[in-house]
Amino acid sequence: MRILPALAITVMSSTLLSCSVELSDYQASQPKFDLPDYFNGELTAWGILQDYTGKMTRHFCVDLVGTWQGNAGQLHESFYFDDGEQQTRIWSIQIQPDGSITGTAGDVVGQATGNEQGAAFNWQYTLQVPVGDSTYDFAVDDWMFRLDDNRVMNRSYMQKLGITVAEISIFFDKTAPLRRCNQE
Repeated sequence: MRILPALAITVMSSTLLSCSVELSDYQASQPKFDLPDYFNGELTAWGILQDYTGKMTRHFCVDLVGTWQGNAGQLHESFYFDDGEQQTRIWSIQIQPDGSITGTAGDVVGQATGNEQGAAFNWQYTLQVPVGDSTYDFAVDDWMFRLDDNRVMNRSYMQKLGITVAEISIFFDKTAPLRRCNQE
């Protein structure tokens, strides 16, 4: 009788795994993502952070400036949170000869890795997040979808020990005239 529950769990797990989204699912989608094209110049983003229950715990605005020289880029992000906290993250990004994308930032452990397919970009990394007097490492699975020339939607899933503990939704916009966070 104990085999039946184990078999049910195995079948459910394999069914869930087979339903997972792959980057290749977006190969034919348009417009093409093209990271250096979109993240070039000034843009602004707005986002929310939700905890494991789905409750929104914070919202924020981000001013971004991207610069590129060939396959090397820098993305300077200035975060303004609703509670008054401000953070800065500066990404150094490199497009590799095989088309994959790598990046580093001060609060990223090791190297971020990503790839583009069609309108999608998937970026994975370990982020150090201060919580109170401690700092925790979270695995981030970051999915961006280019909607048009000026807009990108981003969904990020933060995990600890394989469990999603937070989700972040961000809407990027570079429509002129640009609204800057610190001018709102």
